[in-house]
Amino acid sequence: MSLFAAIRLPREILFGKGQRHVIATVAARHGQRALVCTDERFAATVAFAEIIAALKSASIAVLVHDRVQPDVPRDTVAVCVEEARDFAPDMVIGIGGGSCLDMAKCAALLISHGGLLKDYYGEFKVPGPTLPLIAVPTTAGTGSEVTPVAVISDPDRTMKVGISSPHLIAAAAICDPELTMTCPPGLTAIAGADALTHAVEAFTAARRGTDPSLPQQHVFIGKSALTDHFALLAIKLLGRSLEKACRAPADEDARADVMMGALAAGCAFGTAGTAAAHAVQYPVGALTHTAHGLGVATMLPYVMKYNRAAAAAEMTEIGLALGLDGKDRSTAEMADATIDEIGRLFAAIGITPTLARLGLPADKLDWTAEQALGIDRLIKNNPRPFDPAAMRGLIQAAYDGDLAACVM
Repeated sequence: MSLFAAIRLPREILFGKGQRHVIATVAARHGQRALVCTDERFAATVAFAEIIAALKSASIAVLVHDRVQPDVPRDTVAVCVEEARDFAPDMVIGIGGGSCLDMAKCAALLISHGGLLKDYYGEFKVPGPTLPLIAVPTTAGTGSEVTPVAVISDPDRTMKVGISSPHLIAAAAICDPELTMTCPPGLTAIAGADALTHAVEAFTAARRGTDPSLPQQHVFIGKSALTDHFALLAIKLLGRSLEKACRAPADEDARADVMMGALAAGCAFGTAGTAAAHAVQYPVGALTHTAHGLGVATMLPYVMKYNRAAAAAEMTEIGLALGLDGKDRSTAEMADATIDEIGRLFAAIGITPTLARLGLPADKLDWTAEQALGIDRLIKNNPRPFDPAAMRGLIQAAYDGDLAACVM
């Protein structure tokens, strides 16, 4: 028997227009004291005020931490936790973009287990369950509402670092597409491109075997039957609606598709993991300070071209999910058409096409390649292996904008 699958998800996922109105009902099942993590922008909205009022009406005491910063600087988590110490929350609610959700995960972790965030860097370092987390995304991209990962910025390290544990998965994910309606086109594009990259990398990830101990030893275990299901759903939804959501932000159906696509992509990569596009973005992001979603999307066509020889069949399925016509096309031709379509879509929504235009210094290409190759948890997921020369060649091709050079 070769069929193998694994998946780890929240106990409850609620999706649809108006679902924000049940936050208080869901929260009441988890306790009576809620620490709410959000940012200044969303804290000033009418929607946020309504959510807080509903929580209080349900007799839930609320402490709001509304100073979440992008990329969650490490020391800001300690500030949030110290503020919450005397309040003694019995749940944490994260409302906002991926950073707000990651802050909520980290706060729940430290309130529950103490210590320093660095004690938990890596996989399976969280010793047990944390305070229940309710995740409410207001952007459609990171998928953090359903993943076992929190990413933070550590000032003692060049690159961002991750904490990966099934214990970080939210108890409930509440996804209301109406909360994304005010998201500007540029952010919609970057977040949506991030989600599409998650889905493509999860679907093309290496198969890591059927060893029963694999999910017990690793958080990210490569593609499987269940992660493939969610990845293809994400690709279909984002392929048909991401461009439309950027062009017509008031289109409710497009907004719903993109948010569902981001959610499904999170369901896929939260177990399958991501690969080389994400590995390269870590050092590129550290040097250029560009948005994570922008960096991974810039890299995706080049990584797909590099992987084409090892994942042409998967790329054919991706192309079909994107709506391409596979009739009278060979697998190789369909794979190339799929890569071209990803490139066309990203160009249409304004994704930067090269590492040079992202601002990566020409004298940092060797360092970027070295650092990317060292992120083993991502590189081992890539369907085609890398050696130093191959990684350096990929970085050069993406810097120059030479897609053909990725065929090595």
